[in-house]
Amino acid sequence: MKSRIATIARFTLLEALRTRLPALVLIALALLLGASFFVEQLAIAEGARFQTGFYAASARFAAVFIAAFYVLASVTREFNDKGLELFLALDLPRSHYLLGKLAGFLGIAALLAFAASVPLMWSSSPQAVAQWGISLALELAIVIALAMFCIITFNQLLPAASFVMGFYLLARVLTAVRLMSANPVTGADSISHRMMNWLVEGLALVMPALDSWTQTAWLVNHPAAWMELGWIAAQGTLYIVLLAVAAMFDLYRKSF
Repeated sequence: MKSRIATIARFTLLEALRTRLPALVLIALALLLGASFFVEQLAIAEGARFQTGFYAASARFAAVFIAAFYVLASVTREFNDKGLELFLALDLPRSHYLLGKLAGFLGIAALLAFAASVPLMWSSSPQAVAQWGISLALELAIVIALAMFCIITFNQLLPAASFVMGFYLLARVLTAVRLMSANPVTGADSISHRMMNWLVEGLALVMPALDSWTQTAWLVNHPAAWMELGWIAAQGTLYIVLLAVAAMFDLYRKSF
């Protein structure tokens, strides 16, 4: 079992390295780094903080975008080229296929987070960069697991991509939405507001609060506490496992 999963993960990594993904990542990070130096020149004071903050925030979103769409495109291509049917014809359990692909994609997430963290080593402390990079890797891992679940469920690129981006953006702004819902300007006692507040609080129970992950403040102000990072790691692991189980259930439900 382990050898099959490891083999699929290895070939998933090799496939990514042999495509244009590494070049795309390097070009995107280079452009963002160049733009961050431009922002530094525009800043009247504390240019280095502005430069680090701009690069960290933009690299985070770029990494999420690249990781999500690469996974969606890769799995979609295998579905369209009948690659999954070929795997299943070799008497390979579907769980082995999914776990192997997921392991390979998680390896890509780790490499992508490392590449995004390298330029920060010259402007922030090693502890802050390490925490930012680990948190980004966990964030990418959740997005990748969600992307695999969505593409297996919807089996079409556009609906899956829309759901992944919508989920990610909502997870980033959910804390702000909760604050606005808890402190409305008017209509606090209306039934519609109460129902909306219950809906927002229910979403907060099942979605990760990604606004508290991979914070730029760790790089420009002070590093986070390692206990906080441990809590993020525990949440990330839980969400990855739940999404993998959901994707596996849906994969077994499909007929090929």
